[in-house]
Amino acid sequence: MSSDLWFLVKGVCVLSKKRILIMASGRGSNMEAILDAVQAGRINGEVVGVISSNPRAQALEKCRKRGIRSVVVDRKSFSTKSTWEEELLAVCSSFEPDLICLAGFMHILSSSFVNRFRGRIMNIHPSLLPSFPGLAAQRQAVEYGVKVSGCTVHFVDEGMDTGPIILQAAVPVKDGDDADTLAARILKEEHKLYPEAVRLFCEDRLRLEGRKVFKL
Repeated sequence: MSSDLWFLVKGVCVLSKKRILIMASGRGSNMEAILDAVQAGRINGEVVGVISSNPRAQALEKCRKRGIRSVVVDRKSFSTKSTWEEELLAVCSSFEPDLICLAGFMHILSSSFVNRFRGRIMNIHPSLLPSFPGLAAQRQAVEYGVKVSGCTVHFVDEGMDTGPIILQAAVPVKDGDDADTLAARILKEEHKLYPEAVRLFCEDRLRLEGRKVFKL
């Protein structure tokens, strides 16, 4: 039965919980923020699993402690990116996710993967896109001399941090900031912004039209 059906409970329409799959390659702090929001009942969803491309990712130990099912699809175990992604796609599909959340997943997904889940893959990036895409966004911001930076949650497309923007949060860039101090300030906002975007998705309150995302 589809997880996006409405059910009538005592005369009230209730949206069934969305199935959320998280993909992480590192420490998994944004993964934890989503898990905490789900556990607190702020998100109408359930995290059905976590996939990592890195067998040494800290996120995996955090999953173990929380009793969250995790699967490693190690990029280094595959001779080509295409064969790795075929396996990745098969594993993702096996979870039957309504939403995939990239949380420090350090790979650009191919068009075939994106097309399979288009409009259902989110990512968070530590800058106010379209400024400073790619790696080391905080360092890019400091070196450029901007006075305001922040973070962006967006739907994933085939490019690097180029998908439709869902939510953004701004933080000041202070005199004397380096990449680490700015990153710490931005991370606090990431942990608020990402769960909020997931919450809106799970309540069917996001509408994607071309490059624009509307909050209902």
